[in-house]
Amino acid sequence: MGAVVVDGKALALGLEEGLRERVEALKQNEIVPHLAVVIAGDDPASHVYVRNKQRACERCGILSTRIDLPSNATQESVLEVVANLNSDSSVHGILVQSPVPEGVAELVIASAISPEKDVDGFHPTNLGRLVQGDASGLLPCTPSGVLMMLEQSGARLSGAKAVVLGRSRIVGMPMALMLAQRGVDATVTIVHSRTEDAPALCREADIVVAAIGRPHTVKEDWIKSGAFVADVGISRTGDGGIAGDVDPGVSEVAGWLTPVPGGVGPMTIAMLMMNTVRAAESS
Repeated sequence: MGAVVVDGKALALGLEEGLRERVEALKQNEIVPHLAVVIAGDDPASHVYVRNKQRACERCGILSTRIDLPSNATQESVLEVVANLNSDSSVHGILVQSPVPEGVAELVIASAISPEKDVDGFHPTNLGRLVQGDASGLLPCTPSGVLMMLEQSGARLSGAKAVVLGRSRIVGMPMALMLAQRGVDATVTIVHSRTEDAPALCREADIVVAAIGRPHTVKEDWIKSGAFVADVGISRTGDGGIAGDVDPGVSEVAGWLTPVPGGVGPMTIAMLMMNTVRAAESS
């Protein structure tokens, strides 16, 4: 028996269907949900991600605006754009696409976005609420998407042992907090570059979330039989393809596995759409 492949595309499309109804309800009240995306430079992957977000906006009925900046944009110029979007009452969500140009601090930019428009969920206010156990605000999109995939799969969460590989502020740390929050109630271990014997910790886990950006790091013998494995990582391979953090052999032992591509990625964009609609509803 191989792992159940968790179809992120199908789940994301189902979420978008529900969002379209909420968008129509907002439009009846003359509110048009509006997402502004700022992108600097000509990084090919960034442009693909932005196009995917624009297409999702179109499917949901969300207005999207794209602001292109040069690859040598300064921190001051990016902050000026963010300030203008903060003051524009027609804009409900602001996203500054990573990576930003050299010399621009992502944390400074994330902190400059109004918390009410922070649809990435990276503002210190929104992350701080999560630390306090308040998950009612705008939450980071990738961890939110993983949690929804877990909930939809029927995997046991309450009392489950979870391992999160990676401690980034974008995925790893908020993922650990969301898994441990009341109502989810998993027991969470964070594994990072200084952790001793990471494979042994993973073998004890009912849930493994891999978010380290190193292809095929998580091997079959790391995984407990029947575990839920969420592969967040995505890396370019030498032949121009892409690979996740999880080795394909894991599918032989896991109970559920999210594919790369087609797993967590579409859910991340769907949760961005959800945050944008939520921000519009609260405006």
